[in-house]
Amino acid sequence: MADSTMPQQAGPGHDLPDLDLTGADWRPGSQGVGDVQIAFVEGFVAMRNGRRPGAPSVVFGPAEWRAFVANAREGEFDLT
Repeated sequence: MADSTMPQQAGPGHDLPDLDLTGADWRPGSQGVGDVQIAFVEGFVAMRNGRRPGAPSVVFGPAEWRAFVANAREGEFDLT
């Protein structure tokens, strides 16, 4: 399935623009390992499941993305 303007998800109270992800340059999120893909679009960061590119993408603003990455590095989302 081609990249599209699939619905985007964000946390409550977030005001996101309607980003066109059709031509987004999707890249592996972690050194080519795993299913997470990210794309930088119009100052925002979109994240999706690479195995389901037609599913909705999660979109982060710059500050949200920095916080997400910092927390991931600290192991906040480690479920093992």
